[in-house]
Amino acid sequence: MPTAALNIPERPTNGDNSLSRTVSNSRTDPVNSLSTSPQLSFHSPQASYAGPPKVSAKQLRPFQSQDVKILLLENVNLVGQEILKKQGYQVEALKSSLPEDQLIEKIQDVNVIGIRSKTQLSANVLRHAKNLIVIGCFCIGTNQVDLQYAAENGIAVFNSPFSNSRSVAELMIAEIITLARQMADRSMEMHHGVWNKVSNGCWEVRGKTLGIVGYGHVGAQLSVLAEAMGMRVIYYDVINLMGLGTAQQVPNLQALLSGADFVTLHVPEIEETKNMMGEKELSQMRNGAYLLNASRGSVVDIPALIAAMKSGKIAGAALDVYPNEPGKNGEHFNSQLNAWGEDLRSLKNLILTPHIGGSTEEAQSAIGVEVADALVNYVNFGTTTGAVNMPEVTLRSLTLDEPNHVRVIYIHKNVPGVLRRVNEILGDHNVDKQMTDSRGEVAYLMADISNVNVSEIKDLYQSLEDLGSRIRTRVLY
Repeated sequence: MPTAALNIPERPTNGDNSLSRTVSNSRTDPVNSLSTSPQLSFHSPQASYAGPPKVSAKQLRPFQSQDVKILLLENVNLVGQEILKKQGYQVEALKSSLPEDQLIEKIQDVNVIGIRSKTQLSANVLRHAKNLIVIGCFCIGTNQVDLQYAAENGIAVFNSPFSNSRSVAELMIAEIITLARQMADRSMEMHHGVWNKVSNGCWEVRGKTLGIVGYGHVGAQLSVLAEAMGMRVIYYDVINLMGLGTAQQVPNLQALLSGADFVTLHVPEIEETKNMMGEKELSQMRNGAYLLNASRGSVVDIPALIAAMKSGKIAGAALDVYPNEPGKNGEHFNSQLNAWGEDLRSLKNLILTPHIGGSTEEAQSAIGVEVADALVNYVNFGTTTGAVNMPEVTLRSLTLDEPNHVRVIYIHKNVPGVLRRVNEILGDHNVDKQMTDSRGEVAYLMADISNVNVSEIKDLYQSLEDLGSRIRTRVLY
């Protein structure tokens, strides 16, 4: 059933019917849904987004800023936290993820949630988030979120797909050299008081071949760094991509595995990449080659890797991701988490890191800025640029000389006839600008209409809510 119209009070207009800058939103709890908006103040991102609207833009808000409740988990970077706090939002920041029962309790009354890679926002969790309008993933991946359920319930999801690319690429370079020189073993031996000066099986990386699986932002940056050290670079990707420098694309994974001394993995977690490096693929690698995984834990068949390293087929490996990872720091990476844990840790020339590929101050700061600004733009202005589960829709900002303008945001099922019905509702006003786009079964419409009086907004909102195609309605003014 459509939700009931919010109780929108009339406000003093000083006789000119000018509008206070407030907004309504489809929510189950109508309390504090409308209010005067405070002044905008936040940082501009150095990222792919155009950034927040200029200060001269009309400031739009969905609630009083202090009524916007934000929950940040997993120690989101302080720069991102400050951007959100400067908006006047209520921000609660926790250092760890939460188990499902605690997460369900916490998420029930928040409007925005920010997470990293450990928090699992399943359909069951999101079902309890009645007031949630947007999710910010302060990381590259979004596989920890049920994107389809979020979209079908009008919850936008944002991430930062490129901000930590350099950090991951640099870690790969460091681990390639470390494996080639067996530095991890020598360091551990020295820590135990053992002097073991050897050169057998230790190599320069100059002149060796690096095979990159997945030539996206990380793979491309790694390619440039490796060439600068004198390595030959080949790469495999499911689409044809122009190589940087002298890097050459190979036609299939087998060609890469048989031609590389070092193989690095940079692929998403999808059905096609699950255990893509198994017993068969490991057998296709060169004898004495090295494997590095900084993508997702499901990509490598760990028991098969253990067997290949014990046999000497694989001379060394570096893993930053695992099929099952602890939700918090501590002594949790054990055989109860992954049955093969003890066997893995017993191997020589193996680098194990706790999913720190993007864990640098620079990367986390850049991610904090990019995702926090995306959240502000969505909450305040309805802009979906960069959303991973919604159509990307944006309109130029309303300005301060447009006091009687209203921004209508209508997220709806992608079915025939919706635009006609919506425009019938908006038809009594001048539609200054409008944009709509669809993505699968969900469509996103944004329209700025002029000459709207406060007394008309309740009917406008309710008319849109009553449409059978509605997923979520927001009216910003």
